[in-house]
Amino acid sequence: MKLVVNNTLKPLLTIQSCTNPFLEEIQSRIDKVHKRLEQLNDIEEVYRAQGEIRMLRSMLRLREDINGN
Repeated sequence: MKLVVNNTLKPLLTIQSCTNPFLEEIQSRIDKVHKRLEQLNDIEEVYRAQGEIRMLRSMLRLREDINGN
């Protein structure tokens, strides 16, 4: 699958002062969803939380996907 990227995203993913806070925020959100996931009883909510984690992890890999690594 070829990823089409708007050039306005590239500074976020290449400038270190932008990238680190972005990655830290995504990791923080993953941690929060993990905590919520541990407390869920409804299987549909578990699936939603798992999907949210999957999406957030794909955002962590965004730079590699854009650069083709």
